[in-house]
Amino acid sequence: MIKEALQYIVGLGEANLLDVEGCTYSDKPLEKVSYIPYPEPIKLKTLSSFVEYIKNFRECEMADGKAIVHVESPTKVRIYSALDKECNRDKYAIAEAELPYMEFGTFDNHESFCIALQSKFVDNEDRKLLLKFAGTVQDGTVTEYGDDGVSQKATVKTGLSSKSDAIVPNPVILKPFRTFLEVDQPESAFIFRMKNGNYGVQCALFEADGGAWKIEALKNIKEYLQEELKEVEDLVVIS
Repeated sequence: MIKEALQYIVGLGEANLLDVEGCTYSDKPLEKVSYIPYPEPIKLKTLSSFVEYIKNFRECEMADGKAIVHVESPTKVRIYSALDKECNRDKYAIAEAELPYMEFGTFDNHESFCIALQSKFVDNEDRKLLLKFAGTVQDGTVTEYGDDGVSQKATVKTGLSSKSDAIVPNPVILKPFRTFLEVDQPESAFIFRMKNGNYGVQCALFEADGGAWKIEALKNIKEYLQEELKEVEDLVVIS
């Protein structure tokens, strides 16, 4: 306790500064005291509102008229000021997309899967194929097919009373809603699997592009912003 008390008393004294070969040294730790208030960034939900903000709200010119738009992810974009004298950046606004939630890699019941396909994916040929297949498959007929352990077959209805065996389509190219709606949704490959569950046929989609869709989404967002903001001076868009 005595040692700590003596160290505290010594610390109360003024710092001694020494100049040695052009460098300044202190016998006590020094911390710079400064306060530059930064407002909370405006929170937006769409790219169009983000663009409108930049075009009409000119507080972005506070730091020498320069600003940086950073496409951080397929669902998040920010606009920053240039560096201030404290080497910090002001965050003016942030846009975060609100998208329907879709869990890949998890089996779901047949009805919920078909609803998700129609409400959370852009319409294309493979979506139509999956809806047609999943909508006509007969409960309890999903089996493995062939020697590769991957392909599947199931019995599907082909008419009012007729049925036939069909190979489960794989892989499929789909376009889920995964980025801002103002840009084209990236399409990617998925593995479609089915199984016989306790409550009927269950379906699942497994991502099979290694995340390449994210690169395309960033590119689409950047191109959209560059086009919409091409008349705004001193603005850089990066991703």
